[in-house]
Formats: sequence, C-alpha cells, structure tokens
Amino acid sequence: MSPVVRSAARSAAPAAKGSSASTSTKSPMAKGKMAPAKWLKNRTRVPGSKKIVNELLPGFSRQFGAMMSAGMPIVSALEAQEEQADHPNFKIVIRQVRLAIENGASLSEAMRQFPSIFDDLFCNMIKGGESGGQIAETIQRLAGFLESSSRLRRKVKSAMMYPTIVLCIALALAVAMIVFIVPVFGSMFSDFGAELPGPTRVLMNVSNKVRDYGLYLLVIVVGAVIGFKKWKATPHGAYSFDSFVLKTPVFGELTRKVASARFARSLGEMIRSGVPILSALDIVAGATGNLVTGRIVKQLRKSVEVGEPLSSAMANQTVFPLMLYRMLQAGEKTGRIDEMMDSIADFYDDEVETMLSGLTSLLEPLLMVFLGVVIGGIVLCMFLPIFKMGEIVSR
Repeated sequence: MSPVVRSAARSAAPAAKGSSASTSTKSPMAKGKMAPAKWLKNRTRVPGSKKIVNELLPGFSRQFGAMMSAGMPIVSALEAQEEQADHPNFKIVIRQVRLAIENGASLSEAMRQFPSIFDDLFCNMIKGGESGGQIAETIQRLAGFLESSSRLRRKVKSAMMYPTIVLCIALALAVAMIVFIVPVFGSMFSDFGAELPGPTRVLMNVSNKVRDYGLYLLVIVVGAVIGFKKWKATPHGAYSFDSFVLKTPVFGELTRKVASARFARSLGEMIRSGVPILSALDIVAGATGNLVTGRIVKQLRKSVEVGEPLSSAMANQTVFPLMLYRMLQAGEKTGRIDEMMDSIADFYDDEVETMLSGLTSLLEPLLMVFLGVVIGGIVLCMFLPIFKMGEIVSR
C-alpha cells in the first residue's frame, strides 16, 4: 500500500470511531484557513484554474480513483488529497468539496460548486458513476480521459513552441541590427562621399524610419495585439477565428483531427458512464476545442432529439471526417458506441502526433531559410559597399 493510502487509512481509522468529533475538530481550522480566499464568494472562477485543470487535475483524479478502488471512504480520500495538494487554491477547492460531502451533498453536487475546475463533463460522468454504483471505476476512466487530453495538448503546444521561438528570435535580431548596427555602418559609409548600392540605401531608409517612428510602431503593434485579443474574446470574433483556422491548408486539417479525437473520446466516456445521449452531446459540444465543431455538435443534438440516429445526422456535415461517421454507424449497429469512440479517438490521437511530427520536420528547414533570408539579407546589404570599396575609393 502506498504511503498516501497508509496515511489516509490512519486518518480514516479514528474517523470510524468518532467521525463527528473529528469533523468538528477540523472544521474550525478549515474555516480559519479559508478566510483569506476572497474568491470563495464567487466560486465560478478559481484563480489559477487553467493550471489546475491542465496539470494537477489528471493526477488528482488518478490518485483519488486509486484510493476509492482500494475501499477508502470519499471523505478520507479527499482528506489525503487535500494534505498533499501543493497549489493553495486547489487545496481550498478540495477542502470545500469535502466539507460539502460531510454536510450531505453527493460528490457530483459538491464538485459543481467549482465549474472552472470540474466542468460539466467531469461532473456528469461522476453523477453517472454514482447512479450506477461504479464511482471508483468512473473516476479512473476520468483520469485516463484527462491524461489523454493533457498529452494531446502538450503535443500540440510543444510542436508550435519551436517555430514560435525561432520567429521571435529572428524578429528580435532583425530589429536589433536595424536599430543599432545599421546606423554605425551608415555613418561610416557617409564619409565615402559616393553613391551607395540600392539595397543598402533601402536598408538605411528603413533603419532611419524605425529609429524615428519606432515608438509609434510599437504602440500600433501593441494596440493591434490587444484589439485582436479583445475581438477574439467576443462570441462573433471567436467563432470567426475558429472558422478561419478550419479553412487554412495545414492547420485546418490538424484542427479537425484534434476536434475529432476530443469529440470521440468525450462521447465514448459519457456514454460508458450512463449519461443520456442528448445530455452527452450538450456537454461534448463544449469539449471539442473549436466553436465551429461545437455548433455542429449542437445541430447533431437537434437531429437526435427528433429521432434521427446520430450517425445519420453526422453524414450531412462536412467538418468531421468520414471515418468518424463510419465508426459511429458501426457502433450504433453493434451497440458498442463507447468502444468504437475510444478506438477512433486513439486513431486520431496517433494521426495528430504523426501530423505534428511531419509539420515540425517541414518547418525546421523553412525556418532556417527564413532566418538566412532575413538576417543574411541585412548583413549582405550592410557589407555590399565594402565589397565595392575599391571602386568607390578609385572615384
């Protein structure tokens, strides 16, 4: 038995003898610790929720499910998780969930207090597990689902990080050379009294403009970035941006595969947990990671609501790939939709990984060419008059 389970078991033993005394002893201390957390007045948004969901929730679910499978009571398992939680806000969340359960709430009801941590998909799967008496198995499946989602997110993020860093470095080097190095060469060339080559004159003009109007350019760029973020935060802007991404040559296909993997895995887990298909589609619509695909899922729900099979409704859309429709159709005929969805989710996870590896391999030489053109072009423009030094001096 792991140290965590042993420590939790020791705390569970006295609880069996006098649980009311133990609860009354810990509650004042818990309330004293909770006082500084002002965000508890509005629990819909927990500070640091993004980090908690992406990095801490998968591990919490895995350990919590293991404790439940070992036969530990829910309260004792939550106490153990609370003790070992490093993130202060996540520790408070776990404590509040535990206190709600001690006051008579179910686990799913207690977790719904914090929708930014435990979303509808999480809470509905827990509720399905509670209804079927398989809460430990449901939490274990949730842990696997969260770990798969986190792994997919890390793959996409790591693949995009390299080109982003290289582009930023190239831009910083180009600006530094134009602002600081080119003027030095310009003052040196002005002493020659001869006409400079055309590329060098263009570079000098660019350098002068950047030095004279650099602050205004910076303000414009920062304003454009802030304006774009605010526009993207609006419903229309977010939908327009997601629609644009789907239409791009390479990233559109990548986005479709990521959305398909998320749709299939989420739907499979919801159905396996006993969540009704209409409720499952409502929740899955927000789990695809793209507003366009989410709207299509909501349209699928309307078709299913009037009696049309989900696979037939999916045959009329053009965003999700044909294989997803075929696998769903096979799952409906055999009554094994959850297994088919898991299989197609694994397939598209592998497809995304393969596509990201190929994209990274393709971007590396392109970035090297870009660096050579930008930085090499600036260097060539600066040294072009030196190559013609003999001609200029003879004049």
